[in-house]
Amino acid sequence: MSEETHRQVTIERIANGRYTVTNERGGQISVGSGGGTDFTPVELLLTAIGGCTAIDVDTLTSRRAEPESFAIEVGAEKLRDEKGRNQLEDIVVTFRIAFPAGEDGDKARALLPDAVRRSHESLCTVSRTVYLGTPIASRIG
Repeated sequence: MSEETHRQVTIERIANGRYTVTNERGGQISVGSGGGTDFTPVELLLTAIGGCTAIDVDTLTSRRAEPESFAIEVGAEKLRDEKGRNQLEDIVVTFRIAFPAGEDGDKARALLPDAVRRSHESLCTVSRTVYLGTPIASRIG
């Protein structure tokens, strides 16, 4: 794989149930098991879905008008099946975006449904990967 397409993060244990995640550019976030304020892995997945589509939609619509408000909520139900396997179901991304009155705001509002559709169907790598059910390989190295 080329360096341009490969993505990677490194996760290091800092305490029992707490980890620091570092990206290739040196950015860091804290991840935990849910006992404190750190994001849980499930919250990070929802964040990745929402953040990915936010970037797509913002890029497309803000060319017409700068939003007055821009918020996205991502929710899901965490379930355990009859075999004890955890999963998320009913993932819903809710867009709460307002544009100013006027011609440019009207253009942005008119584009919004198409921008959301395009993000969901083709642009957002994260949600497409989840939707397609891409296999994950585990290795011990």
